[in-house]
Amino acid sequence: MPEIKYMERALQLAIESAEAGEVPVGCVIVKDGEIISEGRNMREKRQNALHHAEIEAIDKACKALGDRRLEGCELYVTLEPCPMCAGAIFNARIDTVVFGAFDSNMGACGGVINIFEEAFGFKPKLYGGFMKEECAAVLKDFFIKLR
Repeated sequence: MPEIKYMERALQLAIESAEAGEVPVGCVIVKDGEIISEGRNMREKRQNALHHAEIEAIDKACKALGDRRLEGCELYVTLEPCPMCAGAIFNARIDTVVFGAFDSNMGACGGVINIFEEAFGFKPKLYGGFMKEECAAVLKDFFIKLR
């Protein structure tokens, strides 16, 4: 079952993203009850579409464990993963995905499609809408201030 403390840390990272002028998304990867990596959106800073919070966290977790496979890991992210990030989750073999707010524009875990329901050879456990009100509020506040 998902744990609040990990999503709370992802929310802190999302707030850091907002403060840096990035869309506020934060992500942590957990293994054996410990956070092994963190990521937040860095697309604007790096001027690169690939630097989503999930990709940042997956990259750091692979380096921390010295393995391209993140079996036994849980990923917590404040916004539903997009197709690119869902693909990275598949390739890293992350066991569990927990996300907060649904994304009706780019969500690949139920918001637009659910790629994890397709006939791929690997399926992570999926918990969508975990602490969705808190996660959505950070996004809403960011976009209100942006306008």
